[in-house]
Amino acid sequence: MTEATNASTHTIAGTVLTMPVRVRTAHQHTAMFVVDADAAQAMIDYSGLQVCRFARNRAMVVLMLMRYEDTDLGAYYEYGTNVMVNPPGSSASGFSALQSAGAFVHHLPVDQSFTLEAGRTIWGYPKVMSEFTIRGADDPAGVRHGRSFGFDVTIDGQFAVGMDFRPGLPVPAALTGRKQVHSTYSYLDGVTRETPGEMVMTGVRYRPGGVTVRLGDHPYAAELASLGLPKRALMSSSAANVDMTFGDSRVF
Repeated sequence: MTEATNASTHTIAGTVLTMPVRVRTAHQHTAMFVVDADAAQAMIDYSGLQVCRFARNRAMVVLMLMRYEDTDLGAYYEYGTNVMVNPPGSSASGFSALQSAGAFVHHLPVDQSFTLEAGRTIWGYPKVMSEFTIRGADDPAGVRHGRSFGFDVTIDGQFAVGMDFRPGLPVPAALTGRKQVHSTYSYLDGVTRETPGEMVMTGVRYRPGGVTVRLGDHPYAAELASLGLPKRALMSSSAANVDMTFGDSRVF
């Protein structure tokens, strides 16, 4: 991973974090959904960003569960609803536009207070405190052997969203092990931010479909339902480990 020079620092709950923040060990489960672009735009219109449109007014939404183990922010669970958007100022469309699209983080519940404060303060991520119920294996051995996995997210005592993943097929490391450079976008307290990041995944598995989504009574569930969920996923995936860095955000 890239080493920082003249690195900036942030103090969170008395702890000094030097940028970029590093994630050394984390397990990931994701599912990609093709949804109506107008519905996705209505959901994130507050951000001022534009969804990346392709294939007759379609947009891409990615739901994911991360279990962070060894990171500068500690160990925690995190669920994310991510909408693929154009870089600010771009009106690109079509499948080729997805190559330059970034992920706008619309939902981001976590289960630990330190990462909640750091995420909101440093990057403007919309982290909220939540509880996670985990079923099955999200450890490296479980992912490697293709065991089933599921989770539920509860916020303020209300069930928000749950997902159940079926085992995927292993993908050769030569196809997935290269460093990926990406941007995520966030909006909090009237400010839109872009955060650069780098990621290397190992032990990756993919499967067409492969996931069941369950929605609850929390307002997050109503927003997901407005996209047409639950529906069949385009693709689901898991990674035995994700090594990441997050730099300082840029304010628009």
